[in-house]
Amino acid sequence: MAMNLQQGGGGGSRRRRRGRGGGAAMSEINVTPLVDVMLVLLIIFMVTAPMLTAGVPIDLPDSKAEALKEEKNEITVSMDGEGRVFLDDQELAPGELADRLAGIDKGTRAPLVTLRADRNLKYDRVIAVMGELNAAGFKSISLVTNGSVTAP
Repeated sequence: MAMNLQQGGGGGSRRRRRGRGGGAAMSEINVTPLVDVMLVLLIIFMVTAPMLTAGVPIDLPDSKAEALKEEKNEITVSMDGEGRVFLDDQELAPGELADRLAGIDKGTRAPLVTLRADRNLKYDRVIAVMGELNAAGFKSISLVTNGSVTAP
């Protein structure tokens, strides 16, 4: 902090005393470093936000399919390697999925459902969950995979 002190004396203009100190303190805040830090944080959040859309760690299968656009009204159903089912990020008890899906407002157009299933799950377990989704009235189901990979 810089101090600007002026000696009293002759006919020049005198500065008033401010506060407790003997002279007026010049206090200027340099906001450039603050703006720089905020821009860096903004960039970090913009880069990491798409990676945080699903909180359930799942080993997804590989595919050559192109990525779909994310929609606002989207429901994510996840199945981990142990067969546990999650609606968005909340774990569901066995048999609870149908009840929770019945409570979702479908409106004029049912929301898009994305199904994230671990690659190590048995096919019949994934199909059973897809059947529950279909029975609840969700006809548009997207399967999530790791994209841009050569298929075996």
